[in-house]
Amino acid sequence: MSDELLKEEILVNVTPSEVRAALLENGVLQEVYIERASRRGLISNIYKGRVSRVLPGMQAAFVDIGLPRTAFLHASDISPLADAASGDDVPNIKELIREGDEIMVQVAKEPLGNKGARLTTYITLPSRLLVLLPCSTSIGVSARIEEDEERERLRGIVTELLEEQNLNCGAIVRTAAEGADAEALATDLRYTCKLWEVVQQRCSKAGVKTLVHEDLSLPMRVMRDMVTTDVERILVDSDDYFGAMKSFASTYLPDVEPMLELYKRRRPIFDLHGIEDEIRKSLERNISLKSGGYVIFDQTEAMTTVDVNTGGYVGHRNLEETIYRTNLEAAVAIARQLRLRNLGGIIIIDFIDMEEAEHRANVLHMLEKSLARDHARHQIMPVSPLGLIEMTRKRTRESLQHVLAEDCAGCSGRGFVMTAETICFEVFREVIRQSRQFEFEEVLVLAHEDVIELLIDEQASSLAELEEQTGKSIRLQAESLYLQDQFDVVLM
Repeated sequence: MSDELLKEEILVNVTPSEVRAALLENGVLQEVYIERASRRGLISNIYKGRVSRVLPGMQAAFVDIGLPRTAFLHASDISPLADAASGDDVPNIKELIREGDEIMVQVAKEPLGNKGARLTTYITLPSRLLVLLPCSTSIGVSARIEEDEERERLRGIVTELLEEQNLNCGAIVRTAAEGADAEALATDLRYTCKLWEVVQQRCSKAGVKTLVHEDLSLPMRVMRDMVTTDVERILVDSDDYFGAMKSFASTYLPDVEPMLELYKRRRPIFDLHGIEDEIRKSLERNISLKSGGYVIFDQTEAMTTVDVNTGGYVGHRNLEETIYRTNLEAAVAIARQLRLRNLGGIIIIDFIDMEEAEHRANVLHMLEKSLARDHARHQIMPVSPLGLIEMTRKRTRESLQHVLAEDCAGCSGRGFVMTAETICFEVFREVIRQSRQFEFEEVLVLAHEDVIELLIDEQASSLAELEEQTGKSIRLQAESLYLQDQFDVVLM
C-alpha cells in the first residue's frame, strides 16, 4: 500500500500505575509502548554521576548514577572528543576521565538483562521539530525526509538560526519538521536552548548520583515523537490524561492539539482492532501466516533468530513459486513483529531457500519496504552465501517480552522441562546412590503425578527390579505442587 493511502492513529490506554500507547497503521497494530509507575523508562534521563572504575583495556568506564547496577560509558561516547569521535583514532580513556570524576551523563540504552544502562555525555534534548546537540556542532536531517531540496532548505534554516543566536552547538532536524517554516523551527530552538540552561544549572547544584532531568512521561513523548503527517487522531481513554495532554499540546505542540480526542465508549479502547489479542500473540514463539506457513522467533541475549517455514501451504504452481510466495508474506509479517515485539540487536532471518536470484532480491526488497516506517534505526545486509539475511535494529528499550513476561519458574527460562520418563531414570539412579551410602529400611519417592503414574505403569517392572537390587521397599507418593522435573527421595 502506498504511503499516500496510509493512515495512522494512536490509542492511549490508562489504568492505575500503567499507561500504554499503541500505534496503528490502517487499523493494524504496529508498535506498543508501555510505562509502569514502578519502573519508568530511563532513556534520555540526565544524571550527575561519579566515575567508579576506569577500564583502559575496554576503553570504557563504569559510572554510578544511583541505579542498582553501575552504568557503562565507552570512550567514544565522551563528548570532549567532539567531532574527532567520528575518526578512527579514539583517545585513551585515561586521557578523558579518571576514577572519582563527577560528570553529566545521559542514558542511551535501558539496562537490559544483567547489563547496566549505556551512557553518553553527548547530551541530546528533543523537541517536536528538532533535537538540540549541546556537545556537538554537526547539523543533521532525518533520513525519512527524502527530497534533497527540502533537506537542504531545513539544513539552511537551522544553520542560520544557530549563527543568529551565536550558539556553539548542533541540531538534528526531525521528520515532523518537513514543511515547517523558519518561525516554527526558531520556537523549538529557543525552547531546547532554555531547557539546556536549566539542566546545566540543576547539574551544578546537584549532588552526585542525582537525576538532573527526567524525560517526559509516555503520553507526552507520544505526541512529541510519534506524531507524523499521517496521524489522523490520538484517542485517550482517561479524562485526567486527556486534559494534561491537551494542556501540554496547546503550549508546546499546537499542531498536535486538534488530533486529540477523548474516548468515551464503554468498550475498552484496546479491544478496538483486537489490540489485546495482538499483544498476546506477540509473546508466542510461532506466528501463523495466512497462506498456511509460519514464522518462528527465538529471542536470546546475544541475538534473535527468525525461521520461515511453508507449513501447510502447497501453492498452485510449483515448489519454487510456493516458497517465493511464503517468503514474501513472511517478510511483511517479520517486519511488523520486529516493531511490535521491539526486538533489537543482531537479527538473523532464515527464509526458505530460493533458487532464483530475482526472488531473493524481491524478498529482501519487501523486507526493507516493510521496515521503512520503523521508528528504530536499522540496517539490513544482503543475503549471505548461506541464504541468511543479517540485520541490526537499534536496541534502546526492553523488548515487549521482557516488559510483560519473566522466565518460567518450571524451566528457569530454558523453554523445556525433562520428560517424565527421564525423571523416572533419575529417581532410579538416586535410589541406588542413597542405598550405597546410607542404612535405611524403606524409600519414599515424592514426585509429580505424571512421574508417579509412569513408575506404577510402564516402569513397574524396573521398579520391582530396583527393590530386589537394593533390598529396600520403595513407596510412591504424588505431589500436586511439584513440577514435572522435581522429585525427592526420602529415606525412612
